[in-house]
Amino acid sequence: MHIIINLFLNTVAVMAGAYLLPGVDVAGFWAAFVAAIVIGIINAVLKPILIIFTLPINILTLGLLTFVINAMLILLASAVVTGFEVANFGWALVFSILLSLFTLVFNTHRSEYRSGYRR
Repeated sequence: MHIIINLFLNTVAVMAGAYLLPGVDVAGFWAAFVAAIVIGIINAVLKPILIIFTLPINILTLGLLTFVINAMLILLASAVVTGFEVANFGWALVFSILLSLFTLVFNTHRSEYRSGYRR
């Protein structure tokens, strides 16, 4: 059930990012859904490998290289998924930051809801 909820929330985040950023285009809900799946698979498979290989540079840049890696992975997802297009590296960087912020907000809200903590 958690996977379905996370997938739906990531789809909403992809659609919201495409709505807010003019350099990101999503053809519709199903394109955003497939993009969310592909981004999730890429983040699960390729991102840890890239983080390990670039660890010394990532330490020197105080983690800023992670944003570049995220942007490259977003561009890869854009190349794979039809109906999901990112104009260039700059928009991919902004989109990855926005996607991370949406995910942070969603996960924070869900963890507060599960623990019973409410304001």
